[in-house]
Amino acid sequence: MTDKKRFLKAGALAGALLLNSTLPAHSQIDYQSWLENFRQKAAQSGISKKTLDGTLTGLTPNKRVLELDRRQPEFSLTFWKYLNNSISDKRIKRGRELLKKHAGLFKKVHEKYGVQPRFLVAFWGLETNFGDYTGVFPLIQSLTTLAHDERRREFFTKQLITALEVMDRGDIPYDVKASWAGAMGYCQFMPTTYKAYAVDGDGDNKRDMWNSLPDVFYSAANFLSQSGWQPGETWGREVKIPKNLNLDLTGLGTKKQIGDWAKLGILNIDGKALPKADIKASLILPSGYKGPAFLVYENFRTILDWNRSNFYAIAVGHLADRLVWKGPLQSPQRKETPLSRAQTLKIQARLNALGYDVGKPDGIAGSRTRKGIKAFQKKNNIPADGYPNAELLGLLK
Repeated sequence: MTDKKRFLKAGALAGALLLNSTLPAHSQIDYQSWLENFRQKAAQSGISKKTLDGTLTGLTPNKRVLELDRRQPEFSLTFWKYLNNSISDKRIKRGRELLKKHAGLFKKVHEKYGVQPRFLVAFWGLETNFGDYTGVFPLIQSLTTLAHDERRREFFTKQLITALEVMDRGDIPYDVKASWAGAMGYCQFMPTTYKAYAVDGDGDNKRDMWNSLPDVFYSAANFLSQSGWQPGETWGREVKIPKNLNLDLTGLGTKKQIGDWAKLGILNIDGKALPKADIKASLILPSGYKGPAFLVYENFRTILDWNRSNFYAIAVGHLADRLVWKGPLQSPQRKETPLSRAQTLKIQARLNALGYDVGKPDGIAGSRTRKGIKAFQKKNNIPADGYPNAELLGLLK
């Protein structure tokens, strides 16, 4: 599903409000003034006075939310640290037990949507540890804090107005708790995802993402199915790459048939030939050319629609594999020191100074920063994997 289609699904009301309420990036308008302006626009767009009074009264910004936004684990941890934090023997054991316990429900969901049960349990485990931690932050306070903040104002303004819409319809209570970023329920749906994809799986005319497992899993599978999930296919596989591989071929921007990757010397992680299958794949290096390598398929891209982090998508796929008794990753775990936000800021500032436009430095190594790193590496005859680390920082200095 394209970003354009997904935006249209979010609703015309959210789009209309964005045009009126999104402030210029340089604006330093204070929170209370911004909130009053937002409230007026929300009222003009059709949100009832009852809902606005019940949600936007007495609010103050939550500084903790902003702190957490600046140091998300996908950006602040190394690959192996992130993976080891996400996938433990305890989580695997519990996931297998739940997969068996709710087999009947998962079978029905699989038959309807084509999403394999092991992936649904993997999402459930990674998002909330199987429902143990659904969030303690008041939803509207978090969303107003992030919508007022400049970093991702447009995205969170859309989430905020959508949350008010579904509250106005009575779908969720005003005082609902969520993650710091506004993700809700057992599988942590954002408000726009809830509005577009949540399903009444148990037939009680509610879409309850906290107390009804049928609602949770029918909704999760509905989202994945409509986002392009390929029934019968897996997410990817760990592979070995030859030392002379052209690293320009790495990244999600390149797709090749598995047979074409095999011709370039790519092998399965056990040293055997890749399977013969009519599937296109991309080659990703989540911790640079010295770390593990993965061929990833279309379902990997669909997982990214849930969370735009390669670390996260690999963790979902690998946990799903472990739940059905596949083994751990085989690449050796290298010890790495994660970059601090200040160090990433230095990398971005230095790249900009050298003419590699990576945008305004924000301390988060996103796709634009990695593209700039890759260009710098190529120009200086360094393996161009686009990976930010302490060695790169030293070279830039």
